[in-house]
Amino acid sequence: MTETVNSDAAAQDDLQNTLFFDLKDGRVVIKLRPDLAPQHVERMKTLVRQGFYDGTPFHRVIEGFMAQGGDPTGTGTGGSQLPDLPAEFSAPTKARFLRGVCGMARTANPNSANSQFFIMFAPAPSLDGQYTIWGQVTAGMEFVDKIKRGSGQSGMVREPDRVVKAQLAADAG
Repeated sequence: MTETVNSDAAAQDDLQNTLFFDLKDGRVVIKLRPDLAPQHVERMKTLVRQGFYDGTPFHRVIEGFMAQGGDPTGTGTGGSQLPDLPAEFSAPTKARFLRGVCGMARTANPNSANSQFFIMFAPAPSLDGQYTIWGQVTAGMEFVDKIKRGSGQSGMVREPDRVVKAQLAADAG
């Protein structure tokens, strides 16, 4: 009996730590990493449950690097009404910025992450230990690959693709 209870609790925990981003081409499934960044994972859950990310653009998308979203203004300067978060950087021996890794965007101030995030198209060792990792794409990376790219060094996107809907697996109907 104890084994069933434990497996039910583990299954519920998995649902609480699985995020869906529905994009124009399909669903992206992200495993949240509270073991690496508990405050950032909690922030993502809070904003997802508020519907904050629904309709937000991928305003900065750089081929071979990453797709950045989470700014409702689409300018790269917006965020939520919640306070900025202290950095939760992972040692490169524990987690690295590889393809499909999800990190939090920030300004030059390491403690300025708020709502903006990025999903890696490719490894970027220069980010290891410098940005907070909060998740990993486990399915649907092919849909991330289809996000409209930006131009120039900044990667700003004209008429960007958007998150259609964001939800936690535990809340999905």
